[in-house]
Amino acid sequence: MSSIKVSIAGLGTVGQGLLSLLVEDRRFTRQGIDFDIAGVSARNRSTKREPSIESYRWFDDPVELATDPETDIFVELIGGADGMAKAAVIAALEAGKPVVTANKALIAEHGPQLARLAEEKGVALKFEAAVAGGTPVVRGIRDGVAACTVKAVSGILNGTCNYILSTMAKDGRAFDDVLLEAQKLGYAEADPTFDVDGIDAAHKLVILACLAFDAAIPMSAVSCEGIRGITEGDVAAAKKLNMAIKLLAEAVLKDGKVALRVTPALVPEAHSFAKAMGSENVIIVDAEPLGRLGFNGPGAGAGATASAVAADLCDIARGSIGPVYAAKANLLGKLDYMSVDEIENPYFFRVLLKDEPGALAAVAEALAAQHISIESLRQPPSRKKGASVTIVTHPCRASAAKAVKQALAAHPFVEEAPSILPIVTP
Repeated sequence: MSSIKVSIAGLGTVGQGLLSLLVEDRRFTRQGIDFDIAGVSARNRSTKREPSIESYRWFDDPVELATDPETDIFVELIGGADGMAKAAVIAALEAGKPVVTANKALIAEHGPQLARLAEEKGVALKFEAAVAGGTPVVRGIRDGVAACTVKAVSGILNGTCNYILSTMAKDGRAFDDVLLEAQKLGYAEADPTFDVDGIDAAHKLVILACLAFDAAIPMSAVSCEGIRGITEGDVAAAKKLNMAIKLLAEAVLKDGKVALRVTPALVPEAHSFAKAMGSENVIIVDAEPLGRLGFNGPGAGAGATASAVAADLCDIARGSIGPVYAAKANLLGKLDYMSVDEIENPYFFRVLLKDEPGALAAVAEALAAQHISIESLRQPPSRKKGASVTIVTHPCRASAAKAVKQALAAHPFVEEAPSILPIVTP
């Protein structure tokens, strides 16, 4: 049994987790696979790591590591859509070396281009760990529904946002307070922009949509809204409706067009999306003639993500090459896109009104102007001056709901910008 020499660029928590997996016996020997570490590269050689990297060849330049003659498979864990990560992956593929990556930004922004290069060179490019950590949704969509027509992919794809929203609901705390706690616990980065503004989830949605719809999808096709505007009042009002607020990523095919969005939304408490806690990811795929397929599992963490990288390494060791997506890269199509403004959902409005005659009538008039009908209205007793009104509408277009929000935000009866969120029942 000859050894397969693996080179790893990027030695953060996932890189160290991968090293731990590869140096332990695990199941590799029983599967007839023997991995050996050909070399490593990271930003700082002197950083203390577990396991130790002292016995491995060190490369300051990940591109040099990617093209080193002893490298059989190159693993990129640097991160980022461009820069050294992209350069090293291209160099490895150009040199005819298979690549495994956990880099969702790289695959979302440049996946089809890299896939064409990999297929031209006859080598594998695998990225199971780029979406949902250790949950095998990439191969599940690429292989499991290969004979189906996918109608929709939706899910909770960001563990940081899920932790924040779950904690806000459980403890009744404010967004900023929970975000600070998440940063202290290591669940959120010092700069949480990619997570809380929905960009991370949008990257993952693009990857899943490319797999599901056999198309090259640009990031610009995704409408992206994060969770910074969610308040403890919104979360509490949702709970009274037996719903939870979650950051959802959706790609929906309708009338030959695809709509892609990342948005905070209300979901029924009984749904699997609402039950997801902490870093758990949940993805649902609707496909014909199969029906509904669900995936759930840990979406982050060294062990979960490293196990997905190791699984890709095993696939390559067994001879798996491609194609990278369900369809060959040169056959990926172009889609027509539907504006998310055309998507119809019931909507949740929460409006803080001044305690003045005619205030509630003003809300009703703003809804009527957009031909939106009310399903229910709640005005719980308040000890504070003014009234917090919660409205659930019948289904309407997103564009109409947004117009109501703009009208109310400018209205003298309204104390602050109203909250408006779609209600999604996947």
